[in-house]
Amino acid sequence: MKSTTNRFAIVLAVVLIGTTACSGGDETTSTEPTDTSAPTTSVSLAPVDFSVVPGTHQITVTGAEPGTELLVETDDGTVVAEGVVDELGSFLQRRVEPGDYRVVLADGSAGSDFVSVYDASNVPDQTFYADQQLEPGFGYITVRDGTTLSATVWLPGEPDAGPYPTVVEYSGYAPSNPGDATFAQLFNTLGYAYVGVNMRGTGCSGGSYRFFEEAQLVDGYDVIETVAAQSWVANNKVGMVGISYPGISQLFVASTQPPSLAAITPLSVIDDSYRSTLYPGGILNTGFAVEWTKARMDEAEPFGQTWAKERSDEGDETCRDNQNLRLQNPDLVAEIDANPFYSSDVGDEINPSLLVGKINVPVFLAGAWQDEQTGGHFPAFLDKFDSSPQVYVTLLNGLHTESLGTAVFPRYAEFLSLYVARATPDLTAAGVIAPILSSSITGSTVGLPQQNRFTGMTYEEALTAFESEPKVRVLFEEGAADGQPAGSPLARWQAEFSAWPIPETELVRMNLGANGMLSTSPATGSTTYTADPTATPRTFFEGSGSSIWRSDVMWNWVRNPAGTAAEFTSEPLTDDLVVIGPGSADLWISTDAEDTDLEVTVSEIRPDGTETYVQSGWLRASHRALDDANSTENRPSHTHLEADAAPLVPGEITPVRVEIFPVAHPFRAGSRIRVTIDAPGGNRGEWEFRTISKGEQVTIHHDADHPSSIVFSTIGDLDVPRGVAPCGSLRGQPCRPL
Repeated sequence: MKSTTNRFAIVLAVVLIGTTACSGGDETTSTEPTDTSAPTTSVSLAPVDFSVVPGTHQITVTGAEPGTELLVETDDGTVVAEGVVDELGSFLQRRVEPGDYRVVLADGSAGSDFVSVYDASNVPDQTFYADQQLEPGFGYITVRDGTTLSATVWLPGEPDAGPYPTVVEYSGYAPSNPGDATFAQLFNTLGYAYVGVNMRGTGCSGGSYRFFEEAQLVDGYDVIETVAAQSWVANNKVGMVGISYPGISQLFVASTQPPSLAAITPLSVIDDSYRSTLYPGGILNTGFAVEWTKARMDEAEPFGQTWAKERSDEGDETCRDNQNLRLQNPDLVAEIDANPFYSSDVGDEINPSLLVGKINVPVFLAGAWQDEQTGGHFPAFLDKFDSSPQVYVTLLNGLHTESLGTAVFPRYAEFLSLYVARATPDLTAAGVIAPILSSSITGSTVGLPQQNRFTGMTYEEALTAFESEPKVRVLFEEGAADGQPAGSPLARWQAEFSAWPIPETELVRMNLGANGMLSTSPATGSTTYTADPTATPRTFFEGSGSSIWRSDVMWNWVRNPAGTAAEFTSEPLTDDLVVIGPGSADLWISTDAEDTDLEVTVSEIRPDGTETYVQSGWLRASHRALDDANSTENRPSHTHLEADAAPLVPGEITPVRVEIFPVAHPFRAGSRIRVTIDAPGGNRGEWEFRTISKGEQVTIHHDADHPSSIVFSTIGDLDVPRGVAPCGSLRGQPCRPL
């Protein structure tokens, strides 16, 4: 046990670095064949000397002569696509409608046999999965179109000592790298078999890579069914695990409803790629989102992952041959640039909120409000898991790794035990792992905040008790737990609720006023600032990568220079005010430009003379059109459609609503609430913005005819601990002197 846990501690922090981003656009034209019946009228051609394989809305050519011009045609000779074979001898046509097609040479001299392209409903017989045998160690899983995905199996004991409860991690990182046992050892220590699988187009897996295209989803279905069919899998059911990218992948795969999927545990995820991370408020996130996408493209190039090249060099011919479609990968960064507005053709494919209603297994989901990578917008889809029998949610302040932190881990381990292992939870092993996780991620060693609570119960009794508890748990003031070092991944207090949005929420509206006042009194006057995105540092912590997760992180949160922001501050509160949920800054603005980018930041001015960051929201003013069906008083939902975009008329006063991302934070009596409005800049850990702001004058009007205000979601009757948390202790929430 000791040697196992020490080994995975060494590399844990490295493996966790990175998470989600999005793609846009489509490098191919959607085909619409006029006839998908069996071919009857086509002209016979000489046979081709390359392979043509159909897939889920795809046709793949391999082994062709580089530079050859190809046509894809229906049985009546209608050409639906054309292309040129790349230097690796491959060609891939995406978004092909189901039907019969053949690939012919552009000069008409030869053609393939007809092949039948299918959709996701074309599921193989169960024998397709049962006939595949996976042994401990590295191997391959064959999916329905014949593509092989690299997979590594790690068992907690000998195969004949099983069967074992089993979990699958599936992503475009390197979960199948046999040289990295980080998460395998974590789950093996908990008693689970672990299977790491690389998505198509990554690592040693075959195929071409595109962020969450349909082929990756049905591959995931096939992976679940193949793994579950193994003799060493308990109950022939498996769970899915993973944080960030492999967390998001669970949402997509589970939406295909694999019958052998037991449960999923998505951690640190997104709800909508466009709105949450890629284009928050319609403003491109050139920091984490674009850089992450570029990194995924680099790793999806032929042998883009070093370990795959090493396997090929050592004689793995399958890994070598599986690189041959990589030159068919689309340029996702170019697609992002080409799609600044939301469109269903581009955005729906990477929008989990449209799919989670199909998930029909229990779900454990956790994430942080101030997540510096995926962001804190994700709670917006929590009410859409309509088909899941049980959805457990843990929400807390902090950073990208908070969802795997010590405060969340006990409930996470209990969930896996109940819904995957189908056993009474025993946190003994989790108690060994938790301090190692804490030390690896934060540099602070802390143990579990609770011990075994189901001792003596049968499995059925434990399950009944667990399911009787409130489903939504909110951890407050993570990093300021009593008796722990500042910044440790434990919460100071918590509250539980039946659902999200929290039914008991009440709205509190505060008006922006003259002289920087924020109050419930009628608004007066106006405030003007210069929209200068260079006024503050681009990011607000010192260091890079995982250093932001450390308990002793050095924040670089700088206040705006005079004249570069509009600030509004309340009088000291007479009572505690606990904000929990999304918010809306309802502003009346004018500017001397035709457009401007707005960043609205909420902070707490504390009685000790310090200021603590709480949350932010963003909006490009020309994207101000609302989706009325999905907008509420405390959460504006913007369409971000090109057809709805409208420039500002210079000098004309215009209403805009800025969505403040969800958050939970206690403003204690004696503290003041501050709202700062400026150009997007240094209020996110790893986000940067391609802003259009360049020194325009922006006026916030807050008079009787233009009552600019901000509305908060609040909850009363909570037992809030006395005294503000020490400055700088709250994870993900920097603190600075006034």
